Amino acid sequence: MPSFHDFALSLHNITDKQPNICKKMKKIRAAVVGYGNIGKFVVEALEAAPDFEIAGIVRRHGAENKPAELAQYDVVKDITELKDVDVAILATPTRSCEEYATKILPLGINTVDSFDIHTSIAQYRQNLMTLCKQHGRVAVIAAGWDPGSDSVVRTLMESLAPKGISYTNFGPGMSMGHSVCVRSKAGVKDALSLTVPKGEGIHRRMVYVELEDGASLDEVTKAVKADPYFANDETYVIAVPSVDAVKDMGHGVNLVRKGVSGKTQNQRFEFNMSINNPALTAQVLVNVARASMRQQPGCYTMIELPVVDLLPGDRDEWVAHLV
Repeated sequence: MPSFHDFALSLHNITDKQPNICKKMKKIRAAVVGYGNIGKFVVEALEAAPDFEIAGIVRRHGAENKPAELAQYDVVKDITELKDVDVAILATPTRSCEEYATKILPLGINTVDSFDIHTSIAQYRQNLMTLCKQHGRVAVIAAGWDPGSDSVVRTLMESLAPKGISYTNFGPGMSMGHSVCVRSKAGVKDALSLTVPKGEGIHRRMVYVELEDGASLDEVTKAVKADPYFANDETYVIAVPSVDAVKDMGHGVNLVRKGVSGKTQNQRFEFNMSINNPALTAQVLVNVARASMRQQPGCYTMIELPVVDLLPGDRDEWVAHLV
């Protein structure tokens, strides 16, 4: 049996000796489509990644009022104005992801997105699968932190206890997808949707809205509660003078599975994290953009990707480092 000293030394080796990922390599050229909350963090994550270079940023208004932090990059209205793009990271609202993907994949460019309507993912995957194979490209969809990296954790937990029940408890924190959804409703000037966990996978949605002049809170509330984003959850819509005054981009998740391994009961696994929502979403998008370059043509979700492909550099070195 290894001694405590041996165990401590192995932990030191894991944390202290990172694989050499700075070898000469052809960098992946990524275009960022959209420059809102997620797009800004995607640019930061790409700048920090050793194996990427930014091909450019696609914005609705192109280079008009170009932010100072993008001075060194090409900023355009259409991705066709950029050269040699390998992968497009779609930092766009969920409901426009498919529209962008179906236009970009035929150009010979991979796409990745953080589409987050859980009930529509299977159909979205099916819709893109034929297109990807027809054009020999890869799309990775629903790749945020949930759906996305949390989906990978849930898959691992279920494999460890094939019989049982899993609970995903979000928050408390800001849901970007839900907030964008509310902002799209007539009469809403700005909005913030907070997810509050009630336990056992049940949530309350606290929606704070800044209304346009003359807008009716009752009408906005009806529109919000009727939307698929909110239809299955207890939802409260509250008017506030300023959404910015209550905004916090923090979020979190608690994943629990209790079940059976083989024939042995009472196995319990738990995973927790507290995060900046758009920053983690952006990091996941960059990770899957990398992984997209290593897959056969097709449309994938994160649970279908080898997790080692999310990391830069040589697979053998990561195996030696992490296994």
